[in-house]
Amino acid sequence: MTPRYPHPDLDTLPDDIRARILEVQAKTGFIPNVFLAFARRPAEWRAFFAYHDALMAPESVGRTSGLTKGEREMIVTATSAANRCLYCVVAHGAILRIYEKKPLLADQVAVNHRKADISPRQRAMLDFAMKVCLHADEIEDADFEALHVHGFDDEDIWDIAAITAFFGLSNRMANFSHMMPNPEFYLMGRVPKAKNA
Repeated sequence: MTPRYPHPDLDTLPDDIRARILEVQAKTGFIPNVFLAFARRPAEWRAFFAYHDALMAPESVGRTSGLTKGEREMIVTATSAANRCLYCVVAHGAILRIYEKKPLLADQVAVNHRKADISPRQRAMLDFAMKVCLHADEIEDADFEALHVHGFDDEDIWDIAAITAFFGLSNRMANFSHMMPNPEFYLMGRVPKAKNA
């Protein structure tokens, strides 16, 4: 399936956006489609990735988080599955497998996090994320208390909700535009990397 909006040519992009995309390509060996899809509108690309980085790499903005990198990816994978976003489930599921070093985990979290090989703390985190995703209007003090029991503070809870909400936007943009996962994502974290001889 081809995207509804053609990706811009890399050479036509503003220098800062092109430099970031080339940095990602050097690190991963390919350009994730989301980077090119959003680049058609540079101001939106910058805003999207600034918020993405603040949530998913808080250290990049001088902030600490009580959530691990893997836990942040669990939130994205579980809630993106609820929103039926193929791109985000596949892409962030790949990152989740890599961070957690568990090849089966992303599939478990995407299909039913309550049966996944995760801790009770992480299950509580995903229960809350799913409620924010599907029934944010029903969040109440008891939901915060359930997370406090597992050691999450109010800033961690903000992170869980913000990641869920941000990727709700991303899921909808990916779905309406027919943004498809790069083939490379499917095997990442499932098959050991070949070692150089």
